[in-house]
Amino acid sequence: MCGIIGVLGQHEVAPTLVEALRRLEYRGYDSAGIATVNNGVLDRRRAVGKLVNLSDLLVHNPLAGKSGIGHTRWATHGAPTTDNAHPHQAGPVAVVHNGIIENFRELREELASNGIDFVTETDTETVALLAHHYMQQGLGPIEAAEKTIARLEGAFALAFLFDGEDDLLVAARKGSPLAIGHGANEMYIGSDAIALAPLTNRITYLEEGDRAVLTRKSLLIWDADGHQVGREMRVIEIDTAKVDKAGFDHYMAKEIAEQPAVVGAAISNYLPASGDDVVLPGGNIDFTKIERMTMVACGTAFYACLTAKYWFEKLARIPVEVDVASEFRYREPPIPAQTAALFVSQSGETADTLAALRYCTGKADKILSVTNVAESSIARESDQTYPIFAGVEIGVASTKAFTCQLTVLLSLALKAARDRGTMSEEELREAAVAMRALPGILNVALEQSEPIKGHARKLAEARDILFLGRGLMYPLAHEGALKLKEISYIHAEAYASGELKHGPIALIDKKVPVVVLAPSDDLYDKSISNMQEVMARSGKVLLVSDRKGLENAGDVWGQITMPECHPLISPIVYSIPAQLLAYHTAVAKGTDVDQPRNLAKSVTVE
Repeated sequence: MCGIIGVLGQHEVAPTLVEALRRLEYRGYDSAGIATVNNGVLDRRRAVGKLVNLSDLLVHNPLAGKSGIGHTRWATHGAPTTDNAHPHQAGPVAVVHNGIIENFRELREELASNGIDFVTETDTETVALLAHHYMQQGLGPIEAAEKTIARLEGAFALAFLFDGEDDLLVAARKGSPLAIGHGANEMYIGSDAIALAPLTNRITYLEEGDRAVLTRKSLLIWDADGHQVGREMRVIEIDTAKVDKAGFDHYMAKEIAEQPAVVGAAISNYLPASGDDVVLPGGNIDFTKIERMTMVACGTAFYACLTAKYWFEKLARIPVEVDVASEFRYREPPIPAQTAALFVSQSGETADTLAALRYCTGKADKILSVTNVAESSIARESDQTYPIFAGVEIGVASTKAFTCQLTVLLSLALKAARDRGTMSEEELREAAVAMRALPGILNVALEQSEPIKGHARKLAEARDILFLGRGLMYPLAHEGALKLKEISYIHAEAYASGELKHGPIALIDKKVPVVVLAPSDDLYDKSISNMQEVMARSGKVLLVSDRKGLENAGDVWGQITMPECHPLISPIVYSIPAQLLAYHTAVAKGTDVDQPRNLAKSVTVE
């Protein structure tokens, strides 16, 4: 979850480190810090809270040097305090770390038995102390780092900086991503390419178990078996201009507004204008050879998979099992023959999802993935990966990535239906027409932002909110509740509308608003019946439907008008009001929309 950066530069490095950390702050913002080597002397600055606090500190207490490392923290071991902030230093060694060292307690006991004291509660301090211990025994910086890394269990991306060494960085990755950037007599380390985008577009991705030694003019890499290897240097295109708010108050608002364009880009890549057949840009798959699918993801991506289950089962007649990644592999589920395992992750680095993928490798006939980062670990370890074309997403609460995931998953379901002959030519043509209409329909849906703002002000006064949906609206109800929880901190729960009377209806009173997602589809009448059950118990209903649905529903506490659309694309269209409700409610409450408390964008720890 944390973000790390390292620079061997030709100029003062502190401003560069801070700017790179700014691009990584979506990974965590409990604390931040940098360390540099200046004239051979290692020094550091750390601050609790968001990066601006470190920036302020550096104004009053600057840090010179042309080589350095930096870190923005999402706390795992130890509270967000200055002592627990990275970089951690022990004598001549400074370390930044993303991940969790699982055997740090055993290592602490070993170090304590050698008379070594600890000053923090973190697992990372153990790494710095162990390297220092080895240097005290006579090992050089590289050898000490190597021996330390070999002792570590768990997940990590690490960067080491040493006193007296202003042209040396040592890096390693296991379970957490790490990229090496190549400059003009400069070298860089970053948790992802976004952090390095202003510095270079020439990137080498370390693979699982790799260790690297960097100088300004050289890069040496060893694999997990200790063999020196070469890793491909790739030219990565990242539009750095897109990593800003573009005049919006928040990244989330910008990313919500971008959805017609990015969904349109996804559609044009999967559904060429020349016909009605889906073409898979990430590599083809023959769904006639697939009799079962397992879909695994976390958070918002999990709800995208739940939606896809409806599409694959109804359109392609393929049974689908959807699992939360953090539980999947611990059940040790059987993977029958002719199973495709599909993994969805915006970052492509989600630790739980990656672990689930590795469990399925060698068991499933096909490993498929849907990601936003083509060079991510999940993408690289899949048989075939399908990009979502969402572009960089900075807001912690996923918006455009979700709708692009849905668009790609629907495309895959239609491809499966075509392969298996479970949809007629006319039905496939209608689906293609509906998908091509999506960008325009999303633009119409976005026009409801102002009316939604009024409803959000009222929702902001609530302590509990329920979301109801049937069919394709049921997973979306979960996503709407999740968005609201993430950024407004209001307790929200989602239920299948028909399940309301099996317990949750006991929660209904005049203080609990109920958001009902009910387009005028085949399930509309049943959804409205469930809504009436709420209203009969003084529940306040906010109904989200199209004009026809609203006209037939009668008087409700509030209503949001959506454009009419084909039922297949309704989850993508109705994502807009769910996102806008959460966004405007959070703004009304005054919470930090883009960096909500306790959360981070890329979850690279278990």
